Amino acid sequence: MSQLGFLVTTSRGMDELLRDEVSQLCPDATIKQSPGMLRVDGSLEDAYRVCLWSRLANRVIWILTDGDASSADAMYDTASKVDWSMQFSTKDTFSVQFHGSSRAINNTQFGALKVKDAIVDHFYDESGSRPDVERTQADIVINARLNRDKITLGIEMSGGSLHQRAYRQETGLAPLKEHVAAAMLMRSGWTQDTSQPLVDPMCGSGTVVIEAALIAAQRAPGLQRPRWGFTHWQGHRAEIWQSLIADAEARQITPEVKLFANDIDRKLVAMAKHNANEAGVFEFIHFNVGDALTFTPPKAAFKPGVLVSNPPYGERLGEMTTLIPLFSQWGQQLKSHWQGWHLSLLSSNRELLRLLKLRASKEYSLMNGKLECKLVNYALDEANCQQYSEGQDNDFANRLKKNLKKLKPWINQANTNCYRIYDADLPEYNVAIDRYDDCLVVQEYAPPKTIDAEKAKRRLQEVLLYLPAVTDTPSKQIMLKVREQKKGKQQYEKVSQTGNRKVVFENGAKFYVNLTDYLDTGLFLDHRITRQEVQKRVKNKDVLNLFSYTGSVSVFAALGGARSVTTVDMSNTYINWARDNFKLNKLSGAYQFVQADCLQWLAGHNSQYDFIFIDPPSFSNSKRMNTTWDVQRDHVMLLTQAKRCLKPGGTIMFSNNRRGFKLDDEAMNALGLTAQDISAATIPEDFKRHSNIHQCWILQS
Repeated sequence: MSQLGFLVTTSRGMDELLRDEVSQLCPDATIKQSPGMLRVDGSLEDAYRVCLWSRLANRVIWILTDGDASSADAMYDTASKVDWSMQFSTKDTFSVQFHGSSRAINNTQFGALKVKDAIVDHFYDESGSRPDVERTQADIVINARLNRDKITLGIEMSGGSLHQRAYRQETGLAPLKEHVAAAMLMRSGWTQDTSQPLVDPMCGSGTVVIEAALIAAQRAPGLQRPRWGFTHWQGHRAEIWQSLIADAEARQITPEVKLFANDIDRKLVAMAKHNANEAGVFEFIHFNVGDALTFTPPKAAFKPGVLVSNPPYGERLGEMTTLIPLFSQWGQQLKSHWQGWHLSLLSSNRELLRLLKLRASKEYSLMNGKLECKLVNYALDEANCQQYSEGQDNDFANRLKKNLKKLKPWINQANTNCYRIYDADLPEYNVAIDRYDDCLVVQEYAPPKTIDAEKAKRRLQEVLLYLPAVTDTPSKQIMLKVREQKKGKQQYEKVSQTGNRKVVFENGAKFYVNLTDYLDTGLFLDHRITRQEVQKRVKNKDVLNLFSYTGSVSVFAALGGARSVTTVDMSNTYINWARDNFKLNKLSGAYQFVQADCLQWLAGHNSQYDFIFIDPPSFSNSKRMNTTWDVQRDHVMLLTQAKRCLKPGGTIMFSNNRRGFKLDDEAMNALGLTAQDISAATIPEDFKRHSNIHQCWILQS
């Protein structure tokens, strides 16, 4: 049997903890540490012991050989030198897991294939038969790890990742891995004295408290695993393994512990209870359903202990609007009720933890699955429990209050419940905020590269922290979106899919808006006056609305008494939305809705109109169009086609939001169109801070 020892892998950031643990489990072994992995010069019994007892390891691999892998052929030769028939038989299935790359071998599938070929060829040469490959539940898993020009081949003894303890039957949406929970408990200091009360106020499916109970009960985490990778291995020594199992079962105790698990979600608490029962530690844990913002130290705790938790991260953008005020309130609650306790919190969003307004005593980097996380420790001593009044003296909050005060008379007179209340007034708070009835939409403009990303993130969190109080809007009714230049099909892509529509009103019309699913809501607020201008000008006229979006201009044209309204847009979604807006306003008559590329449609169109409204995008390279579109380059071509469909004496209203756009006046004169710039008159009061948001002309034939 090989005397090369074995490898033990873990998640990044847990190497030192794993080394300490393996040193205790294998005191006579020599250990070499590298990122995410230990190489242990130890016995087979040592390897078994790590499989059974490690709370931090992912996999244990018994090394069969190290060798040359400077080329694919060299690696094949290294694999061929292993006597595979001494490891397993042709009756066993096997698979190859390949890790790493080099200049010679830069594809893991190719690497795995070369190792597999060497194994199969060995069996063919020796017996004329071969074992079958099984990708999912193979009897034998060969682990191949390539590092530069060297390959290490071994038998995976663990039979899948060791973090899977077999007790977790159900999980929430973002489950905490068991070995990460164990690392949190070790880093928190609780494992040094398990008589301390331990609380997880956001327990999810209960992983932290279950791992704590297993530690306190001195129960080997591998005892419940139903499957091991060495069962079919010919190097397996059942008598050694069974001796270790018997010893582990004998070492279990009934612990004196005070473990408390709480979550606001009743279903998650039920999952946690079920998982604890599967783990055999249900009786050691007190479960509770409640809000962490009102959860206080349980009376049964008797004394301050350790709070260990994995609070929500806010991986999805929309979650941030509710999490930011939650963390701020939680920080105040912790200071008020948890004095003397120690906290250990894991988050992939370090900025969220800063909202607790607590001074960290120590922090560690580690991975939970693919998420890069920080585990941050706090001591809730007297200095750390001082309350700092949030007040509303923040620069952003003060500016927003001034805006609302200034806009109040206008808002009271405006016949709409949709308007802008803040538009990047302060450069460091680079957002626009629009009210839609009882909701707010916060649009964060992607910061330039010159602005530090972490600083920009902090400023956004301040916006979301102060916004509910200043505007008297619940955080759950605040939607967050990030605006950046979109090209091609990105202009039409959904950012979410909730199907959540609401009805708003504007100057006698009603509209459906969707505040969550798209970057735009369905109603361009800066065109409020423009829509009224259309309504005034179209009585008894035939109207064409090109690039119509959701048809709001068409609705006002119909309400203005237009004889007919033709609405054209490339997006079927927007055309259906326009139809719904007409139904919402109980409009019926000579109204047509056309889903088509506006440029192609107009080029082949021959009908005549009294009034044409055109508000094209600044740029587009959508796959639905045959060519790219640039409003500066192509507006003369577009207006030439529109003029062809304009009745004598008719009017074109042309608008766009391209910064620095210049209308080609000579071309307009050549077309027989007189141009009147009405941009300034069409900018509403709530958009005057950035009055270049759009330009608008009346083109008269």
